[in-house]
Amino acid sequence: MHCQDQGELERMATLLEATGKYWILRRLEPRAVYDAPDGSVIHCGVFLDVETTGVDPATDEIVELAMVPFDFASDGRIFAVHEPFGRLRDPERPIPPDVVALTGITDEMVAGQSIDPAEVEAFLGNGAVVLVVAHHAGFDRAFAERFCGAFARLPWACSWREIPWTDEGFANGTKLANLAAGCGFFHVGHRAVDDCRAGVELLSRRLPRSGRRAFDVLLESARTPQWRIRAVGAPFELREVLKARGYRWDPGENGRPRAWFVDVSGDALEAERDFLRKEIYRRDELDIDARRIDAYDRYSDRS
Repeated sequence: MHCQDQGELERMATLLEATGKYWILRRLEPRAVYDAPDGSVIHCGVFLDVETTGVDPATDEIVELAMVPFDFASDGRIFAVHEPFGRLRDPERPIPPDVVALTGITDEMVAGQSIDPAEVEAFLGNGAVVLVVAHHAGFDRAFAERFCGAFARLPWACSWREIPWTDEGFANGTKLANLAAGCGFFHVGHRAVDDCRAGVELLSRRLPRSGRRAFDVLLESARTPQWRIRAVGAPFELREVLKARGYRWDPGENGRPRAWFVDVSGDALEAERDFLRKEIYRRDELDIDARRIDAYDRYSDRS
């Protein structure tokens, strides 16, 4: 499309918005720079996304992995955004129809494709990356760690869980596409590189109520220790109650007992212990153990 045509379309969109009767979403145009460097110390992060054959990292496989690296300051400003890593991978089994429908990734697209874990580790820069961000880190980290050990040595943050989107006025859901729409843009969803670029865009935005940069809020959360509570021996019939509260299942490895677990802030620790005593174990005097964790442990099944 010619530049003048694009300008005319933007003028028309602005006029429509001004009537108050229309809500215009603009297609995300990836940016190479958000904030101009000003001499602040620069750190390197990556926004990561995986597409998989299912939800179980023990039995399902990655079919697409993407990382978008970006430079940032400790106050949440994002500077340069660098060239992405994006690869397809043949899971050596048919991709389930529901995954094909969701992602658009077909068996034909991945046939003969592979991802080298050594290439992934090299992309992470041998220590250059100081933070991995994913929009559902509890899902993505488990798959990423099983595929490449470098991810187990890095701190992680979750842009879905650790930013209070609902409190900030995003009432239509916290999926990536819903948040993007709330910020006035759309992107090609469920393709990994595009999801990563949309995630970086969201992190760069100021939140509508607090006025803080979304990434500043996320960094503050990542720096704050949490507590991991393991509901060892929880009754099987109450598993749906635990899942609804955000607990995940640990099948037990490296000597750990099988258990449901959840990560909570220090402020919520006693309330969560009370919940387990009253609603799960139904024993008021039971001692509920908790372990202090940080961003190196958070969202990892290893912990």
